[in-house]
Amino acid sequence: MKLQAIKTDRLYVKVAAQLSKLVSDGVILPGSRLPSERELAQKLNVSRPSVREAMIALELSGIVEIRTGSGVYVTEKKAFLVNEDKGMGPFEILEIRSILESEACALAAKNITDEQIQQLKDAIIEMEEEEKRPDSSEKADWKFHSIIAAASQNSAISSVINWLWELRDQSDLSSVFAARLREEGVHPSIQDHKDIVAALESRDGQKAKQAMLKHIENASVAASTYFDSDPFSKIKL
Repeated sequence: MKLQAIKTDRLYVKVAAQLSKLVSDGVILPGSRLPSERELAQKLNVSRPSVREAMIALELSGIVEIRTGSGVYVTEKKAFLVNEDKGMGPFEILEIRSILESEACALAAKNITDEQIQQLKDAIIEMEEEEKRPDSSEKADWKFHSIIAAASQNSAISSVINWLWELRDQSDLSSVFAARLREEGVHPSIQDHKDIVAALESRDGQKAKQAMLKHIENASVAASTYFDSDPFSKIKL
């Protein structure tokens, strides 16, 4: 008896597969601009982050070209969707980070040490130095968030937050998208990080939580502008 492994595709894979079929069937012609993410999300009955992640998968397969500030266009060349899960999507990761890291930041405000506050300030300096290099990465950014996770004094929270950052690096979808954003000049907001440190230094849990939420929302908005010129794409997640 021959059995096939059961595979559960992420939602963005299903969205990408459906759009890819429309292209291969000639329903959407080469050179055509795809509808805005808002319209696609409504027609497909999925979230806008799922649409964005599907666009990244389609671009990786060569089916579409994302032109920042203009939209998403079907390429002239014949290409086929590599119909496989390329890892956790960047917007999914941002959504769960906004939930976990905001609460971790609130806890950290009560428990953080003066030494850890200084470590955060040092990490911001490292971020500023990283951005000056053409091969800049987000290592200092990860360090910053890891320090806050540790300062929550909850090892489970700290482990999960660091795991989410590892997931981003291990995911083809997320790592390629992060590299594209760097090429477009989108970097972690230094001011957002300074605001988080100020809130933690005041030992105000609610203020720290809101500062972290604002930071991750801003990151989501900045990332969403990569896709098209639709003003609704700038709505916070």
